[in-house]
Amino acid sequence: MTPPPNALCRHCLLPVGRRGFMRTVNGEGCQFCCYGCCIAHQVKSGSGDASEAAWFLVRLGVGSFLSMNIMLFSLLVYSGAFNGADRRVLPTIHLLLWGLATPAVLILGQPFLSETWSQARRGRLTSSALIVLGSLAAYGYSTLAVFQRGGHLYFDTASMVLMLFTLGRYLEAAGRARASRDLAPLLAAESELATVLEDDQEQRRPVREVRAGMLIRVRPGERIPIDGLIVEGSSHCDDSVITGESRPIAKAAGATVLAGSINLDGPLLIESSGSGGESRWAQICCSVREALRQSSRTQRIADRLVGAFVPIVLALAAVTFLYWIQRLPLDQALLTALSVMVVACPCAVGLAAPMAHSLGIGQLARHGCLVRNAGALEALAGARLIAFDKTGTLTLGRPQLVDIASDGVLEGEVVARLAALERHSEHGLARAIALAAGARGIDPIPAVDVQILPGRGLRGVVHGEAIAAGSAALMRELGWVLPPALLERAGVMAASGHSVVFVGWRENASAGRARAALSFDDTPLPEARATVDALRGLGLQVVLLSGDHAGAAARVADTVGADDWQAGLLPEAKRTALDQYRARHGAVAMVGDGLNDGPGLAWADIGIAVGSATDLARETADLVLPVDGLWLLPWVVAQARAVRSTILANLAWAFGYNLAALTCAVLGLLQPILAAAVMAGSSLLVVLNSLRLERLPGPYHPSVPELAAAARPGSEPGPPAQGRSPALALLKA
Repeated sequence: MTPPPNALCRHCLLPVGRRGFMRTVNGEGCQFCCYGCCIAHQVKSGSGDASEAAWFLVRLGVGSFLSMNIMLFSLLVYSGAFNGADRRVLPTIHLLLWGLATPAVLILGQPFLSETWSQARRGRLTSSALIVLGSLAAYGYSTLAVFQRGGHLYFDTASMVLMLFTLGRYLEAAGRARASRDLAPLLAAESELATVLEDDQEQRRPVREVRAGMLIRVRPGERIPIDGLIVEGSSHCDDSVITGESRPIAKAAGATVLAGSINLDGPLLIESSGSGGESRWAQICCSVREALRQSSRTQRIADRLVGAFVPIVLALAAVTFLYWIQRLPLDQALLTALSVMVVACPCAVGLAAPMAHSLGIGQLARHGCLVRNAGALEALAGARLIAFDKTGTLTLGRPQLVDIASDGVLEGEVVARLAALERHSEHGLARAIALAAGARGIDPIPAVDVQILPGRGLRGVVHGEAIAAGSAALMRELGWVLPPALLERAGVMAASGHSVVFVGWRENASAGRARAALSFDDTPLPEARATVDALRGLGLQVVLLSGDHAGAAARVADTVGADDWQAGLLPEAKRTALDQYRARHGAVAMVGDGLNDGPGLAWADIGIAVGSATDLARETADLVLPVDGLWLLPWVVAQARAVRSTILANLAWAFGYNLAALTCAVLGLLQPILAAAVMAGSSLLVVLNSLRLERLPGPYHPSVPELAAAARPGSEPGPPAQGRSPALALLKA
C-alpha cells in the first residue's frame, strides 16, 4: 500500500515522497520514505521476528564489509603476493587481518555466543554451541599465529562461517516475520482502537475499554472493533477473517456485526453487545497466540534429538581431530574438525517444524478456525476416522415440535412444565420448546433445582413437584411408570425418524409417572452431505454417534452418507465407541457442539467443536470451527495434512543432509566455508518449502444448488472442479 506523497516518514519525519511505502510494525501501519528508515525504525522500536530480522540484516551489512576485506587480503596472502621483497609487510597484513576479523567475529558472533551462554547456564547445548566453538577455534588459532609470527591464518574461515550462518538466521527470521505480517490483521485485537460516541462527541479509545451498550462509529474501510448491532447506516462487510466467508455481506440497521470484519462502503453506528475483550476476534487472537507459543509433538521430538546430537558431534569432531593430527599438520587437522562442527549444525532441523506449524495455524485462523492445541494439526492429519454428533452438528440444531402424545393431561400443561425445565438448558430442543410455548401463548412456569443430566435429559422441581424430561431410559432410571399406550405412541414417532422426549412428574405423594411423549424433527444441514462426501474422498471413515434413538440416527446417517452410526449413547458410551473405532481404524477425531459431547471431544485424539457449540464443548475441543463453518472441515483436514507433509519433508531433508555432509566432513572432503555455505542453503530450502503452504488454495464454499444436489440421499461426489482445492472440490456433488 502506497501512502500519500505529503505524509511524513515515521522514522526521519521527512516527507515520504512518491517512493514511500507502508509497512506494519508492531501491528501498526507505518509510513517510510526509504528502506533504510524502515530498517532503522524496526531496530529501534520494533519487536518480535521483524525486529530480529532487521538486526540480523544490520549485522550482515557490517559483517559483509569486514568479511569482504578479510577475504581480499587473505587471497593476496594465499596467492603469494607478499613473497620476496614484499615479505616484510606480511606481519602488518596479518595484524590488519586480525584487526578486521576481531570486530567481525564480535558483531556476527554475538547472537550465537549469547544463546550458547544462556543455554549452557541451564545445562543444555544447542546448535549455536557448534557455531561458536568452530568459529572461535579458527579465530583463536589464527590470533596465536599472528602474535607468534608463524603458521597459517584462518580469519577468513572464522568470519565467513559466521557470515553464512548469520545469513541463514536472517532468512529464518525474515520468513517468520513474513508469516507474522500475514497474521497481523488477525492478531491486532488487543491494539485496535474504537471511535466511541458519547454525548455527540467522538473519542478514540482502546477496544479493551469498550463496554456493552456503548455506541461505536465505524467509517468505510475501517475494521469493526467489537461485536454488536447496527443502529444506524448500511454497508457491505467482509467477514472472512472471522467466518471464512470471502463474499461481502450486506448489513443494515438491526443486523449483527462481528469484530474483525471490514466495513467496506458505508458509515455505521454500532451498539456494542459486550466488552472488547469478549469478542470472537479477541478469542481467536488469544487462541492463535497461545497455539503459536506451544510446540507440536514432532517439534518436541526433533528438539530432543538435536539436544542429544550436539554432544555427539562435539565428540565426533574431537575424534576426527585426533585421527587427522597423526596424518596432517596441526592447522589442517583443526580445519577438518572445524568442518565437522560447522556442517553438523542442525539449524534446519530447528526450523523444520515451527515455521510450517505457524503458517498452518495462520491459514486456519484467517478463515475463523481456532487452533487451541499445538498438536491439533498433527493429530488431525493422522486421523483415519471422524465421528460426528448429530443434533446441532450435522443438523440445523433447530428442531421443531411435531406431535404430542399425552396420558391424561392437557397439552398446554405439558408444554408449560417442559418449558420451565428447558429454559435452563443449551440443547437445541430447548429452543424448540420455547418456540412452541410462545406459539401457544404459554408462559413458562418457574422451575427450581434444575439439574442437567448429560445424554439423558434434565430434572427439577415445579410447584414443589419433581419433574423430569428426557429419554425412556431416564424414566426407568428414576423408577417412574411408563404407560404402555404412551410407549406404543412413542414407538410410532421414533419409527418415523423423529426424536422423542418423555415428560413426567410426581404429584403429591404418588409415584412418578411419564405423562407425555413429544416428537421433534431436525433438518440436516444443507452442506452436511457435501462435507461428508468430501471427507470420504480424503480417505476418512465417517460415523455418527448420537444420544438419540435409532430411528432418528439412522435417518440422518442415511441422509448425509455416513459409513456407520450408533444411537442411544450416553457421554460415557461415546467414549467407549471411540475406543472401539480407534482399535479398528487408528487415530479418531470427534466433531460435536453440545454439553454431552464434552467428554467425547476430550477423549478423541482430536476434538473439533463447531462455532455454535456450548461453552464446555468449546473448552474441551482442540479445534473450533466458525459459526456455520462445517463446510470448512475438509479444507481444514487438507491443510493439516499439508502442514504435516511439509514438516516431514523438512525434517527428512535436514537430517538426511546432516548425515551425508557429516560423512564428507569426517573424511576431510569439506572445507569449513563450503560447509557453512551448504548449511545456510539447507536452511533456505526449509524456509522456501514451508512458505509453499501460503500458496495452497483456500476453501471453496459450494453454492446453494450444489448443496441441494449433494443433500439428495444416494448422490455420489463428482469429479474435482477445475481451479479449486483438490480436497474441497469434492464438496461439489
